[in-house]
Amino acid sequence: MGPGWISGAADDDPSGIATYSQAGAQFGFTTLWMALFMLPMMFVIQEICARIGLVTGSGLAGIVKKRYSKKIVYPIISLLLIANTINIGADIGAMSASVKLVFPHLPIVIVTILFTVLIICAEIFVPYKKYVTILKYLALSLLAYMLTAFIVGANWNEILVASIIPHVEFTPAFAMLFVAIFGTTI
Repeated sequence: MGPGWISGAADDDPSGIATYSQAGAQFGFTTLWMALFMLPMMFVIQEICARIGLVTGSGLAGIVKKRYSKKIVYPIISLLLIANTINIGADIGAMSASVKLVFPHLPIVIVTILFTVLIICAEIFVPYKKYVTILKYLALSLLAYMLTAFIVGANWNEILVASIIPHVEFTPAFAMLFVAIFGTTI
């Protein structure tokens, strides 16, 4: 349970969970096949990243900086900054929306500000070793997803069939959800 556990858990970000929840709410189990469809792609991406780090001793950003000129690097960094800012905003918004489900009387703007302040303060004031320990144990909460599947008593035959047999709808809603699931997963 080290850095791999934490970074793997970090990929289950609130915006991803919100996307998967919307998929389930709109299409039920019919989008489950996408998990098996994308699994090999996830393995390949992780393998590529691991090999790049192993061979070069640096991350993707460091390699891009070494290999390309500033004319290429700065626009890429700008796009990455924009994408990460939007992703963080979506994550904080999804966390706030989930709190609103439990406490509907709380204004979502206040909850969003509180989450933002809490996260910034934790990153600044909590020592790294303690922060890692906190994140490691918070990652255990992801086991609740598996427990929930057993607690709600789902139809396992339906889940198995939906996981193996692709279901595609030629509608704008399905296309948008397919792109959203693909984007948040890969």
